[in-house]
Amino acid sequence: MSIYLLIILIYLLVLTVLNFVRARRVKSQEDFMVAGRTLKWQVMVFTLICTWIGSGTFISGAEFASKAGFSALWLAAGAWVGIIIIYFLAAKIRSFGQYTVGDVLEVRYGPAARIFGAIALIISFTAIVSYQFVAGGFILNVVTDGRVPESLGTVIAALFVILFTALGGMVAIAYTDLPNGIIIVLACLLAVPFVWLAAGGYAQASQVLDPGYFAVVNNQFGAHPWLKVIGYFLSTMFLLMGVQSMYQKFYSARSTRDAKKSVVWWTLGTIFVETVVVVIAVFAYSKFQDRIDLSVPKEGGKVVLMAARSLVPAPVGVLLLGAACAVVLSTGMNYLLSPSTTLMRDIYQRFIKRDASQKAMVALQKILVVFIGVVAFLLAVQLKSVLAMSFFAYTVYGVAITPALVAALTWKRATKAGGLVSIISGTAVCIFFFVMSRVLPPEKVPDGDPWGIPLIYPALIVSLASLIIVSLLTKKPKPEELGKFFHK
Repeated sequence: MSIYLLIILIYLLVLTVLNFVRARRVKSQEDFMVAGRTLKWQVMVFTLICTWIGSGTFISGAEFASKAGFSALWLAAGAWVGIIIIYFLAAKIRSFGQYTVGDVLEVRYGPAARIFGAIALIISFTAIVSYQFVAGGFILNVVTDGRVPESLGTVIAALFVILFTALGGMVAIAYTDLPNGIIIVLACLLAVPFVWLAAGGYAQASQVLDPGYFAVVNNQFGAHPWLKVIGYFLSTMFLLMGVQSMYQKFYSARSTRDAKKSVVWWTLGTIFVETVVVVIAVFAYSKFQDRIDLSVPKEGGKVVLMAARSLVPAPVGVLLLGAACAVVLSTGMNYLLSPSTTLMRDIYQRFIKRDASQKAMVALQKILVVFIGVVAFLLAVQLKSVLAMSFFAYTVYGVAITPALVAALTWKRATKAGGLVSIISGTAVCIFFFVMSRVLPPEKVPDGDPWGIPLIYPALIVSLASLIIVSLLTKKPKPEELGKFFHK
């Protein structure tokens, strides 16, 4: 057995035991969904880093960097801007003190907004969970030198993510994220100089790679390169500004001060990790380009994992692979908990059974975690590109939920009709373009974009226009309807 695999298995075993222990502390819905609202800012920092730094960074970010070089930082930069905006909303989010984004949407826009928002969230987050499973398959395939097929690795990753989430909910997630976050930051810090030296530094890499890999925008990427990279920037920014997993973490903080302080350190940690992953991916690709077939979409996503096996010393490689494993577990758990929370809070409790007992609700949510996890797995086995799926998932959520959500917290003129139409129209446009990407002839879908137009543009334009125009054409909200959001 490979030493890499052995150490990772030991790590997973330790986490499993700890989560079984923590699961015994979960007594109520508040414990399961928001960790009893007791998280300190130190724990919040690492759980926020782990929530965002997932296979979207280590796998789809690496896939992007293998194809486009440092242009891949546009994908990450959207998140950095989104985090800064979140900083100014963190205290208000925490003081609102609910469980889901649907709670905010209903108070501001009515019950229908909660339902349609839940639909958009479930579509997006199930897609995100699916490629965490695929990333787990990549990792196990690489650390075993191919002895574990990617398909079997995907099954194993799915089992661990579903098990951990169903056991302890937010309590398990937050305290699993603490060691995971430390491993991620430490691994990235240690790996960069070794990969740089192994690739011969900038001088050697720039001779091997096309000059576009070191440009602000690689003109070989996509039918319209500038539209493509800015599209990635917008999709990540709008996802992060409204993503329920982050809001759920803010609800879990013990105070508004802890929520805001955690955002500062989260910003710094995220910028560091995402930049380092792109650096590793670009320089590792300069070494492995003859072994990676970029015409196969998922192949580029393996480059960071390959670097961990052959470009760095074994102890650093173990840490880097452990970091990749940690982000798959953490992100998968976070994005699996959120849709189950949405189904429980926004559908079951709100419209089916308001007076269900705490024990019954926790048990039912665990069943929903398993059900959604199985659906995500079925989606994972059909997935062709982690990068393409992440872009779709980010966009669905970012255009359907975020404009209405941010307007609910910041724009007094937003109306119930405006918010509802924005959510429905944004979701509809995303689904339409996704279907077109599957049914149009390949020549009409360059780089996965129907008619060469990245999905984010038509979807975001329709969503924002609907929100603004419909709000201005309908009667403005009464002062009492705004009381929870705009205190004097």
